[in-house]
Amino acid sequence: MLSKISFKIGLLFFVFILVFESFLFLALYKDLANDRINEVMESILARGNTHRDVLEDNFNEATLEHVGIMESVSNFIVIVTDEKGKVIVHSDPLEQEMLNVIKHTDNGSIPTKGKIVEDRWKQKQYIATDSPITINGVHKGHVFMFANTNTVKRKVDQLSNQFVIIGFITIVLTIITIFILSRFITLPIIKMKEATEQLCKGRNKVELHTERKDELGELAKSITKLSSDLEQLKAARNEFLASILHELRTPLTYIKGYADIISRQTTSEAEIKEYTAIIREETDQLSELVKILFELAKVDQNEFSIKREDVALCNLIKSVADRIHPVFAEKNIVFSVDCPGDIIAFVDPQRFQQVLINILDNAKKHSSICQRILLEVRQTSQEIRILISDEGEGIPKADLPYIFDRLFRVEKSRSRQSGGTGLGLAIAKEIIELHGGKIEVQSEWGKGTTFIITLKRGDRGEQGTVSR
Repeated sequence: MLSKISFKIGLLFFVFILVFESFLFLALYKDLANDRINEVMESILARGNTHRDVLEDNFNEATLEHVGIMESVSNFIVIVTDEKGKVIVHSDPLEQEMLNVIKHTDNGSIPTKGKIVEDRWKQKQYIATDSPITINGVHKGHVFMFANTNTVKRKVDQLSNQFVIIGFITIVLTIITIFILSRFITLPIIKMKEATEQLCKGRNKVELHTERKDELGELAKSITKLSSDLEQLKAARNEFLASILHELRTPLTYIKGYADIISRQTTSEAEIKEYTAIIREETDQLSELVKILFELAKVDQNEFSIKREDVALCNLIKSVADRIHPVFAEKNIVFSVDCPGDIIAFVDPQRFQQVLINILDNAKKHSSICQRILLEVRQTSQEIRILISDEGEGIPKADLPYIFDRLFRVEKSRSRQSGGTGLGLAIAKEIIELHGGKIEVQSEWGKGTTFIITLKRGDRGEQGTVSR
């Protein structure tokens, strides 16, 4: 339990709030306690001033006796002295502490509005006030009021008890509130933890509530998206493996079958030569497939690197055209290049040739005899655009979003001879993106296809290796 995040969050909140509330309670307690003490002291001072006012109007034995009788039935004590400090009247028996207050009072330091002369309620038995009596400008005596400090202590103790009760209730409510809040915060986290555990166990389909608008809601959306992506990745992996199995099985079947035929004694020399050529062709295709798969593996393992340099783009395209021209000539395809001679591209020449050959080979496979294929290069101050257009059969609109997916074919039943492995465009896309560019496709079924490669213009002389 101690290791649970809900407990840690709750404990952290509780300690923080407890310290904060303790500070506030202490400050509030001191203010209220001082207010209660001052209230008692000001009360007896006001009571003494009242007696003083009465005596200033009628300073005689009857009034003095009346003042003493009044306080004898109250919780306070009054002592009236003359101007020399001699006790004239007192409501209760005199105690040494009272006499010490009277004796040590400096008459000249007492203002006419009265003064609290003893306020040490924690150390003394009584607190005291002094209200001087002045008649016609002549000092006649003092009215001393005493209150037992137990009265102040009771008020303070009562206040303390109230604070203890309130503090206990506050702590209980704080604990309940923190528990609810910590559960409210951690419950989504617990559900996300359970969801990630399901993902680890291979259960890729998880659902979380994503209605929250805070960080937890964003995290839930991310986990849900991850679940969906993993589900799609699993399906894509299974399809990929199935396709690879098919791609490998076909040439291996041909190789084994024709090898068995060749091994027969009845096979003629002409047939052996023919079947050997077929085996060689299938072996070449199998080697090409393995090579492409190896390159895709390097991409997935972030080991696929390119070495960029400044390249005269038109010269590079011319070398590609020379290499691929014989292949186009077999189908009488007219291949044209439109490239300004002053374009310098910052690319890996070997990898970029691989991209162009993949796209041109794809265009050749989907073009009919005597159709045209055009490669155009355009540049602006920010980018270089390469357009490869054909007049072939085109791509259905529904298939365009998946054209760069691995092993994707527009026609699922297309043979390897006419449809390839379905990996060339995936490799081309990876290479272009490693160059910081992008590749797009525009096509209309029955009217042809255009691949558009966009590269950002780099600083000439800049060198570097990019890995992924």
